[in-house]
Amino acid sequence: MSVYTTNRTAQHHMGGFFGTMVSAFAAWNDARVTRNALSRLTDRELDDIGLTRADIDTIATR
Repeated sequence: MSVYTTNRTAQHHMGGFFGTMVSAFAAWNDARVTRNALSRLTDRELDDIGLTRADIDTIATR
């Protein structure tokens, strides 16, 4: 089983529209990576962590 670490500790000081776009892209990419990682798990592995396939989109967008 693989473990993904997606902590973002570096703070970029960008303001305005460009900063908003970068933040939106980073959030979208984090959700995409989480969704892909959870989708690769088997139903048994999901059940072991208390999730179902129906929970994946909800968890990924939190």
